[in-house]
Amino acid sequence: MDIEFVRSRFIKHFDGKTGNIYASPGRINLIGEHTDYNGGFVFPGAVDKGIMAEMRPNGTESTIRAYSIDLKDRVDFDFHDGQGPRASWARYIYGITLEMEKLGVPVKGFNIAFAGDVPLGAGMSSSAAMESCFACGLNDLFGDNKVSKWDMVLAGQATEHNYCGVNCGIMDQFASVFGQAGKLMRLDCRSREFEYFPFDPKGYKLVLLNSCVKHELAGSPYNDRRNSCENVVKHIAAKHPEGTFETLRDCTWEQLEEVRAEVGEEDYKRAHFVLGEKDRVLAVCDALVAGDYETVGKKMYETHEGLSKEYEVSCEELDFLNDIAKECGVTGSRIMGGGFGGCTINLVKDEMYEPFIKTACQKYYEKYGKAPKVYDVVISDGSRKIC
Repeated sequence: MDIEFVRSRFIKHFDGKTGNIYASPGRINLIGEHTDYNGGFVFPGAVDKGIMAEMRPNGTESTIRAYSIDLKDRVDFDFHDGQGPRASWARYIYGITLEMEKLGVPVKGFNIAFAGDVPLGAGMSSSAAMESCFACGLNDLFGDNKVSKWDMVLAGQATEHNYCGVNCGIMDQFASVFGQAGKLMRLDCRSREFEYFPFDPKGYKLVLLNSCVKHELAGSPYNDRRNSCENVVKHIAAKHPEGTFETLRDCTWEQLEEVRAEVGEEDYKRAHFVLGEKDRVLAVCDALVAGDYETVGKKMYETHEGLSKEYEVSCEELDFLNDIAKECGVTGSRIMGGGFGGCTINLVKDEMYEPFIKTACQKYYEKYGKAPKVYDVVISDGSRKIC
């Protein structure tokens, strides 16, 4: 990301003065998909693509003047007007401002210009990068950096819930705020305990192939799946009043089978995927410690199969890319992110990297008339003040 470019846009579109510059990354998730809101484990890492924003108090009580550099769009609004802006991108600024205010940050009016190089719709959480970047800036400009990292994570999640219509878990915001260069993180989404794992796979590369199929999570597709999981938990809890069942994390395979007929096949399949994914994350952690990347890859393929056939969040293009990876002998491949488009994440031996990329791009172009975009993964630092 070009600091001087962001600064030049900020100067041009506001009063000619400079502010402070903040950055937050997007993320990859090696394994552990749709487990965060089910109380399970995830295994993300921050990447070297993200959001950069320049921010400066503007002397008003509650007027935000915001400019999206990428969209070439400006919106001015009063964050105390009870409605907020209509532009979807500006609602992230509106939401995180109100959530930080709830945490005791005495926010006043400010100017902001921002840009990003997280591919939109690629499943790399550009929205969480925005929330985390803006929260970092507000915490620094108005809060004396007293708001904890975890509270900023939760403020980002609340922004999605309350202002953007996505009932998400905490993984994306967590990865964006807590990321460290060269390390993946295993997060227990129930207890919020986490552990850093050095990630330096000798002889392998991690690469994303973007299907260039965009996905919109707001509305029913994402929330329907969450409702399915919650429905299964509700039925299991009714059968076992002696226990405490908050999420699928609290449920066993045997309990799931007990309610299969009651919840219906669709909800059963979705819960079945989540329980399997919980086990796969822990298996991958053990495999990484042992340097066993073949097992890591096997579990990635299992996750893709589950996301495609049980959770039903894949699509034709992503299944096609996954099939190409298998044909090329790639160690591991799966859909990454919420689904309905986006990227596959691929664990590829060094010597197979070039032929795999060439074959994937050629076959995808032949079938869909466009080549997938290729992003090499560099695990990087989380939210921070640049200058």
